[in-house]
Amino acid sequence: MPNINITNLSNHPQEFEVHGWNDNRNITVKPHSTSVIHSEPKKSGAIIAVHEGHEGEQAEITFDGYGGNDFIDISNIVGAGGNLTIQQENDPSTRKGDPVFMQDLNSAWHKASAQTKESLRNCVHLNKEGNVIRIDAIKDHPELEKFVRTFADGKTYIGIGAWGGSSGNAHDNAQSSAAHGTKDSQITYNDGDATPRPPPHMAHRTMARVVPQVHRTEDHKMGPIDDSHGPGLILRNNSVKEESYFFYDNYWNGNGTAGANFDHPLKSIKLGPKATTFVSLPATFKGRVQRGTLLPATWVEFQLDASNDHAAHGDISLEQGCDGAATIKSTDGSNRMGGFMHDILKDAPEVAVHKKANGEKALATTMGNWMSGPNQAAIEYERRVVGQDKAYITGGTGVPDIASKNRRLEVDFY
Repeated sequence: MPNINITNLSNHPQEFEVHGWNDNRNITVKPHSTSVIHSEPKKSGAIIAVHEGHEGEQAEITFDGYGGNDFIDISNIVGAGGNLTIQQENDPSTRKGDPVFMQDLNSAWHKASAQTKESLRNCVHLNKEGNVIRIDAIKDHPELEKFVRTFADGKTYIGIGAWGGSSGNAHDNAQSSAAHGTKDSQITYNDGDATPRPPPHMAHRTMARVVPQVHRTEDHKMGPIDDSHGPGLILRNNSVKEESYFFYDNYWNGNGTAGANFDHPLKSIKLGPKATTFVSLPATFKGRVQRGTLLPATWVEFQLDASNDHAAHGDISLEQGCDGAATIKSTDGSNRMGGFMHDILKDAPEVAVHKKANGEKALATTMGNWMSGPNQAAIEYERRVVGQDKAYITGGTGVPDIASKNRRLEVDFY
């Protein structure tokens, strides 16, 4: 079943009307947090931001509509007081909405003539500094529609579109273009830029999937998988039980950003206790390996052929949780290593622990995701027992970049 992830990037709680889901009950999303609404297939509805008791910008969704595609858009027909975008999860090409609508609105307002401002005085609301904080329903004010089209035409629904015998505005109608199949929807709200934040450790819902899995049970012995002469990882299970490891290639990569992949693992490897194997991967791989498919989990993040030096690079991240120790090492003779080997779960405070869906315990996320916000107890504990010089805890700098010129790295899970 699809989900609607509603992320509030602002510094204040934001209320939303919910139409079509959640028994039509409003929700309030905490600052810098994400709330999730579960949907039945083929269902339609709207999520509307509320400002001072007035309806504003809204996200409209139809799951699994014509041709098996979702139909999503952002509409300002009933008003605006903030910035809102929507896209299919991990697919920025489907994004709709103006992420800086209110900033564009204020820019246009301050440039407007006295005559234009006078014509809009009953539907444009200002603060004491003279900045626009809210507009009324565009559908009720033709002069407001004309004004908004000067800066937002083609970015959001402004008029009523093709409806009730009217052909509508072509730019509005284009907002109803189909997305790509049916997926979870990501709605992002902000007072500032509402472009979804895509850090390398982007938090989204995990989905268990059946993928080809290679079994290795030899004790202390390494053998090749596919091709041990190309790029890839030497992967070792240093635990006392059999484990499965899943490799996720990012959906997309940018300049210091990435769209993390949670629902299509490239491959998985099952290793017996103390077993070691070589995992062949394409040179283009940029992503992570983790135990299982569930969060929270320790992430070993890596790429195999960086554009600047064509070397492999990697690190350990605890930002989406920690379900055990892990290390990453170079294999080109440079003897570089990141991560840690000791068990930090056994002495962790209960307030820092989150139970996975399978019942296993792990340290909670330090960055926040759909399950919760950042866990301060986990942050403080990991800073004390691991430290930012060994693994990413809350982003930032100081974590060693483990580089290996031969495009191969060695990863140990404990």
